Amino acid sequence: GSSYEAEIVGTDPYSDLAVIKIEAAGGKLKPLQLGDSSKLKVGDTVLAIGNPFGLSATMTKGIVSQLGRLLDAPGGYLIVDVIQVDAAINPGNSGGPLLNLKGEVVGVNTAIVSPTGAFAGIGFAIPSNTVKQVVPDLIARGYHPHPWVGVKGLDVTPALAKKLNLPVEHGFLITEVLRGSPAEKAGLRGGNRYAVVEGRRIPIGGDIIIGVDEVEVRGIVDILLYLERNVNIGQKVVFHIIRDGERLDVPVIIGERPPPP
Repeated sequence: GSSYEAEIVGTDPYSDLAVIKIEAAGGKLKPLQLGDSSKLKVGDTVLAIGNPFGLSATMTKGIVSQLGRLLDAPGGYLIVDVIQVDAAINPGNSGGPLLNLKGEVVGVNTAIVSPTGAFAGIGFAIPSNTVKQVVPDLIARGYHPHPWVGVKGLDVTPALAKKLNLPVEHGFLITEVLRGSPAEKAGLRGGNRYAVVEGRRIPIGGDIIIGVDEVEVRGIVDILLYLERNVNIGQKVVFHIIRDGERLDVPVIIGERPPPP
């Protein structure tokens, strides 16, 4: 029931996390243990604690509904690897812990999907392993650098491949390469003409990314997960692409994602 004034140490809009600092004398604070979110499985029981609608210290119970979800982030980017739960999460839960039955923090509650703004059975939490990766940077320098390639595009599906007569049924079709980006410097290519698919005007003719460092790419999620988990700023990675029907390997020096507009 104690209240403290806090100062913001660092924020990361691309993971919806922040670090705040308080002064609490007397050792009253007892930190919770961070768990290993990579051990979560669909069906595991989880507990959410927060202040929904101002009702402090509320606990709700549910299960992990799915793993590896995506959430929108500023600037058209995505938060990857998000945990989906069916424990009741409402406005006021954000920032509260998602716990396993050992009392370990396996996530930070962040968002819901709801047509009304209230709980509708689908909530989301940022994984504790993302917290472990982001928070040390927020404490040390106030922000967390995210890897950046600088491409926009579409996931290739069998249906899209058939309509556009693409040589592969899975991958990531580059529609635009951002100016000054690592992708532009490496020579990756975006669309050079247009096609209309289901009423949408799509730039086509660009490179199709089918792999990165020998890891198969079936869509943008595979690229983002690989970069976030394994790659540092300034590191060279090799993108495996299809260009004009030919497979090529293109080395790219990964840059740092620019701040939100």
